[in-house]
Amino acid sequence: MNLKKIHIGSLVKSKVDEHSMPVERIMKFFSCTEEEIGEMYSQESMDTLKLLRWSKLLSFDFFRIYTGHLVLYSPPTRKDKAVKVGNSKIEFRKSIYTEEVKNFVLNKIKTGKLTSGEVVARYRIPKTTLYKWMKKQ
Repeated sequence: MNLKKIHIGSLVKSKVDEHSMPVERIMKFFSCTEEEIGEMYSQESMDTLKLLRWSKLLSFDFFRIYTGHLVLYSPPTRKDKAVKVGNSKIEFRKSIYTEEVKNFVLNKIKTGKLTSGEVVARYRIPKTTLYKWMKKQ
């Protein structure tokens, strides 16, 4: 999966094919024609309500694909969001790495396209996190 350039219509189509979902069920769910479904498959971007409905129909969170893109390709955030406690600052981080992001990064290392050092530098993933992923693989 290419997380840099997302064509959501083709990703939806591949999930439909993966589930072998009948077109009649999709037409009934969306109250639309087969041509309109074909148009949705050809769209590079999609209305969020439609994408939410596709997510429900196919039991897959398509929004995570965009989250993965943000994690890998967004500019670095400012570090001034830390909470000050006494003389020190505490920064709370939540695990934001989805399975798609982990698989993407590990695949880059496995195929030799990037080294672990390059992954750490390019995507700002902590070394310890990356090494834990590699160890579990």
